[in-house]
Amino acid sequence: MALSDSVTTCLSQPVHYVICKLGFEKKDTYDINNILSGNGGICWQAVTEHLCYLESDQSVDYIKSIRSLGPVCESVNLHFKSLTKEQFVIQYASWFHWTNCTEVFLEVFDVLQYTEATEVALGLMKLTSCLERALDDVYLLKGNDCPFLLRDLLASQQLADVFGQAVMNVLRVFIGSPYGLNLRNVLWHGFASPQEIPAKYCAMLLFLTAGLGQLLQTYLLQTKCLLVHRPYVIFVSLEELDIFPLNHETLSIAEELVKLSSFVLKTMLPFWIAALTAFKQSRYADSVILLLPQLEVGLRLLFTTTNKCPNRLLTAESSALYTTFDEMLAKHLDNEEVNQLPVVLEEPAMARDFLWDFLNHQEGPRIRDRLSHGEINLEMFPRDVANQIVGFAITLLCRFSDKDILSLTEHMAIKPLMKCASCYQSRFHPISRLKKQVLECMKSIHLWPELPTVPEEQVSMIKGLEGNDEANTLILMISEIISQLQQYMPQSCCSSDEPVHSVLTERLLMELCATRICTLYSPRPVLEVVAVLRKISTQCHQVSQQVTASAALRYTQWVNKTLRSRQRYNYLRMLNSIKFLSPVLQLILLLITLELISVHSVCKKNPFDYQQYLKFLKSVLQYTENLVTYTSPEKNKWDETMELTNKVLIKIREIIGRKLMLMHLAT
Repeated sequence: MALSDSVTTCLSQPVHYVICKLGFEKKDTYDINNILSGNGGICWQAVTEHLCYLESDQSVDYIKSIRSLGPVCESVNLHFKSLTKEQFVIQYASWFHWTNCTEVFLEVFDVLQYTEATEVALGLMKLTSCLERALDDVYLLKGNDCPFLLRDLLASQQLADVFGQAVMNVLRVFIGSPYGLNLRNVLWHGFASPQEIPAKYCAMLLFLTAGLGQLLQTYLLQTKCLLVHRPYVIFVSLEELDIFPLNHETLSIAEELVKLSSFVLKTMLPFWIAALTAFKQSRYADSVILLLPQLEVGLRLLFTTTNKCPNRLLTAESSALYTTFDEMLAKHLDNEEVNQLPVVLEEPAMARDFLWDFLNHQEGPRIRDRLSHGEINLEMFPRDVANQIVGFAITLLCRFSDKDILSLTEHMAIKPLMKCASCYQSRFHPISRLKKQVLECMKSIHLWPELPTVPEEQVSMIKGLEGNDEANTLILMISEIISQLQQYMPQSCCSSDEPVHSVLTERLLMELCATRICTLYSPRPVLEVVAVLRKISTQCHQVSQQVTASAALRYTQWVNKTLRSRQRYNYLRMLNSIKFLSPVLQLILLLITLELISVHSVCKKNPFDYQQYLKFLKSVLQYTENLVTYTSPEKNKWDETMELTNKVLIKIREIIGRKLMLMHLAT
């Protein structure tokens, strides 16, 4: 029997008891009118009376509190079931406005009427996500940076000042503390199966959220404060996230695969089916919210199997940290042994890169973080993003399927998906971002020859212009340096006749940037070097944009004869400087790219040589920063750029001559 069939729960025995049994031990029937005020709101004192505290330090006794609150939750659940949608809206809707996503909470009410386990769990995940975001907004009434962790947010003095400490303690019984029900974490990290989440706890959190709205309304009236909702995160450059082709046939096969793949825990099967159904119904946020925890639990299953971890690591524990994506993707285990999961995911290697790209890298979409912390507008969640998560999930279903379902995994509709998976390279690692920056900068410089310029005969008529000889000297020096670098370039892109030419350089950079560079577990020196190289590239791009804008503006002014005498001279100096600025920027981009390809060689340098190398890179960075200043519309110091460039070229030539670059170590 496969392990995915034998696992019946991912909750440890104590956690299973707390969530599934503890709140049902008291059989009392609780009168809902005890906690409903005259206008249908919450009588908070009647709720907080059910909290129990430890005698030792007066902290919350979570076990006794959950047991005491159990009948209250049941009463709230029955109360909501007794209301029509119209009654609920009239009585409670206005108290959800503070969350800035009233519709989500109204949807949760609808779900509670039918008590379908998977939908209740989904509703609870959405509720906790939106509630956390709203509490962050309230926190900012009194504090600055919101705590990243929900448990720290709920324990903050800022929220206690607004809502009262006892109220926050009630919330912590349900979410935010590993010693309480901890509903948000056990669901978002994929530990709870649908049938393990009692609907009454979802109802109670819905009720408490309305109660918080009441308290906040009073607080805002008293303090005359205004609650400001921060804007949602919007995914940009969605074309970068376009990886997997999906169609109706692929989804139909996926629905069969989830029933057969060893990647799916059988107790979690309803989540998978609901996720695929939601995607087909264009409920993209729902689909991803359901899938992400299942990807985590499937990978956790692989993690615990391949690393021969104790069984408890498969479960949610109140006394130990969960085994989450962060731990599963780490290089080493807690005992310093090598994590075997990345080895298992080696084929396809994309599984590791994709997970890091979509979940961890700071410049990536960080989908799980942003969804679980309420940073994304659920109603506007883009199909493009959901498409990739579903597509990735299907590749894992295929990758970890038994041979007897080969007919499904080899289906023509699946093959394009697997091909895309096998070709995937990281897109959001700093190394990948640097490649993108270099090519974008080169594309900008490539436009320089098309800039409008003053005819030579008009320039020659103006006396007092100098600098052509100096510019030619710099271009000659750049050509010499590039000649020194040719042995490190692909032969197809080398040219002895014209070593500095934008078309040639662009093709060369594209070929170099296509080189696959290991991004997994990059050592600190590698990341430090890449960070400096990225700053240099950014400055180069800034220079290019400034030159492009200034050249276009000054040419128009020249034609319209609106330039004063001094401005005309300055404009012509700029045109003279462009002659060497273009090749020097191309040289720097070439150096960046050659160093990037060899970046892992930096680990071969001893500490002294490493610091000297960093010092050199920072001197190039300083040069590009000065270029940005001198080429800005405010400064227009074009003659000074010549002197700066001469100094940096001498330094670059010296370093290359002494073979101190990373490209030298790599050969």
